[in-house]
Amino acid sequence: MNSPTALPARAGLGLKPAHYSDILGDKPDVGFFEVHAENYMGAGGPPHRYLQSIAEHYPISLHGVGLSIGAEGPLDKAHLSRLKALVDRYRPASFSEHLAWSTHETGFLNDLLPLPYTQSALDRIMRHVDEVQQVLGRQMLLENPSTYVLFAESTIDEIDFLERIAGGTGCGLLLDVNNVMVSCVNHRMDPVAYIDRFPVELVGEIHLAGYDEALDGVGDRLLIDAHASAVLEDVFALYHHALSRSGPVATLIEWDNNVPDFPTLFAEAIRVDEALSQCARLPETLSRVA
Repeated sequence: MNSPTALPARAGLGLKPAHYSDILGDKPDVGFFEVHAENYMGAGGPPHRYLQSIAEHYPISLHGVGLSIGAEGPLDKAHLSRLKALVDRYRPASFSEHLAWSTHETGFLNDLLPLPYTQSALDRIMRHVDEVQQVLGRQMLLENPSTYVLFAESTIDEIDFLERIAGGTGCGLLLDVNNVMVSCVNHRMDPVAYIDRFPVELVGEIHLAGYDEALDGVGDRLLIDAHASAVLEDVFALYHHALSRSGPVATLIEWDNNVPDFPTLFAEAIRVDEALSQCARLPETLSRVA
């Protein structure tokens, strides 16, 4: 199994059709672009024409949203075959998926749903990750989820669960810092403590995004992983803390809803690149991980 070419330790942006002309016309200084794999599983047409042109100038990361790694049933062989064709076509620098499920029998749910952290779930997900990596012939990254409920059936801590999957399959991890903030606030946990325990040596990519905020039924804060705004200051502070442990890591800005114009999105990339440059200048950063 081949490991992917590492993404540059730069800011990356989600590739949006509204920005194709800005990117191809101006060639902005962006570290990489990330696409949702399922949006490019058709055989051809304008999406592939634009992606091919952009891939000639920038590293590409594929981010899956439809494999349903955590589902009880087997992986969808047809979906996995389409994913392999896409990977073979573009040879992306990275492929990642979510620790979640979205299928049941023949039904597909347009959401990334949580699962209980049990030994049976661990065994099943490890089989699924093994299958994906064998079919693709490369390492994948698995992303920590944003959650709104906890399961009484869970017997394994989330970080331990992710670490065991990585240890048993050789996959890497994608650390979504916004997901950490959302889950920890929703479950009254300390996000800094979560980052302090996370196995940063396994992280191949970081995600940042904006969240929405509401109140739950008893008036407590409820954060929603909305991807509809700029990265909020508390998430960015948590990101700085993560970098202090990991050192510079390729970092994606996820802004999938209420997508702004390209200059607004590019300003977020500049902000991230500045944080990565600052991190790289700190000589003690790597010693903290050792």
